[in-house]
Amino acid sequence: MNKVERIRESVLYGSHLPAPLELGDADFYTLRSDCYKQPCVCVLGVFDGLHEGHQGLLASAKKDAEARNVPLVAVTFLPDPVEVLFDGSPRRLLSGEDRLRALAAWGVDGILVHHFTREFAALSATQYVEGKLLPSVSAVSVHVGSDFGLGAQGAEGSALLISLGHKHGFEVHAHELFCSGGQKISATRIRGLLEQGKVEEAASLLGRWHFLSGVVKHGRGQGTGFGFPTANVALDLRDCIPQDGVYACYVVHGATTWPAAVNVGKAPSFESQTGPLLEANLLGFSGNLYDSEVQTVFVKRLRESKKFDSPEDLKQAVRGNIDWVAQNLGTTSYNLESGEVEDDN
Repeated sequence: MNKVERIRESVLYGSHLPAPLELGDADFYTLRSDCYKQPCVCVLGVFDGLHEGHQGLLASAKKDAEARNVPLVAVTFLPDPVEVLFDGSPRRLLSGEDRLRALAAWGVDGILVHHFTREFAALSATQYVEGKLLPSVSAVSVHVGSDFGLGAQGAEGSALLISLGHKHGFEVHAHELFCSGGQKISATRIRGLLEQGKVEEAASLLGRWHFLSGVVKHGRGQGTGFGFPTANVALDLRDCIPQDGVYACYVVHGATTWPAAVNVGKAPSFESQTGPLLEANLLGFSGNLYDSEVQTVFVKRLRESKKFDSPEDLKQAVRGNIDWVAQNLGTTSYNLESGEVEDDN
């Protein structure tokens, strides 16, 4: 896979959702076949990050669906249950909409999205399966991770689901979690890596580069004064932001992507800064991105944040970061639609 293909895959480029069928307390997205209330294989989960573990679960369910010649329907919950049930919930790897786009890009045939509320959380497993799941999907087989919890506080697991399957005529497959390096692949593990700045290790578990979406705002203008125009990106603090430091990245706007050296966090050399959490020096760019949404794709951590003794020392460090990006990621923009190098913008 070349770098343009990796960027496309990372930011879910070209993955769009159709208008859903609104079911009151749920939505149903028909993607590749008419599977609403049709016999199908279901796979249940939150799917934050849609990491390699999730993809392994999906692959097992897909194989089952193909053997039965029925569609595969992903069943998930928005917002993430932890956001509803707990204060100070973990930062998300993907927004709710991006989770659905990731499932669509992976290749499921349909998505059932339950609107998760405290009232929904109070349902027993039996109430959920009989009152919410089966009225929307005619499941012949259900796949879950072995740690998947049902019912109030997730207290009821796969054993009760198997019992309900016997009652209602569907099989249940509870899969052990996939491992890498002797440890289970989980969203929690990936968040921990990102919070340590280990974006390359996180990417190996995600199966793609981690990205953040944000809106370009006016910043200090200090980078421009140094001769390095910057895009100052305001981030959503609900997202999992890598540890403060400098990273080699790609910045995507629409169909165009630029290599970039990116500072995450408050710049230590400018203590008065109260602005954006992310400053990107875009290579091969000239123009105006103000108030535009961009995606920042994290490829490699270059160094930790550091306070410099003088503006000249800072300028030399920034130049070193940009030189590394130029040598390793390139100096020109790419069109994600065609894969071709673009003229400077």
